[in-house]
Amino acid sequence: MAATKTCAVESAAATHAISALQVEPSGLPRDAAGPVFKAPWEAQAFAMTLALHERGEFTWKEWAQTLAAVIGEVKQRGETDSGEHYYRHWLTALERIAACKGLVTDALLMQRRQQWEEAARHTPHGQPIQLQSSYQEFKDHY
Repeated sequence: MAATKTCAVESAAATHAISALQVEPSGLPRDAAGPVFKAPWEAQAFAMTLALHERGEFTWKEWAQTLAAVIGEVKQRGETDSGEHYYRHWLTALERIAACKGLVTDALLMQRRQQWEEAARHTPHGQPIQLQSSYQEFKDHY
C-alpha cells in the first residue's frame, strides 16, 4: 500500500514554528549580505523554492508549514541538528510541497535521485556532478 502524503500541518508546535518562519526562515544560514550556501545545490534549492512561490505554485504560509513539518519530524526522531543539515531539510520540504501540489510525481523524483546517484558515481572527485540533458528535459516538461 502506498504511503499517504500529508500536506497540512496541525499542532500547537507547528503553529508556533510557522509564525517564526513567516518572519524569518529559522536556521537559514546567512551573513550580512543574505543567505549563505555551502554548495551549489543549496543555492539551487533555495532559488527553485522562491521561483515556485513567485509563480504562485504555493503560498509562503504553505511553504513555512511544510518546512516546519520537516524540521519537526527531524526533532521528533531525536536527531541532533546544529543547522548543518538545514538545506537537506529545505530540499525535503521542497520535494514534499512540489509533490503535494502535483508539480512533480514520486516516479519523477525517484528517477532524478537515481540519475543523480549514477552521475555522482561516475564523476571524478572534486568535479561538479552533471546530469546529462536532465535540465533541458525538466525545462521542457515545465
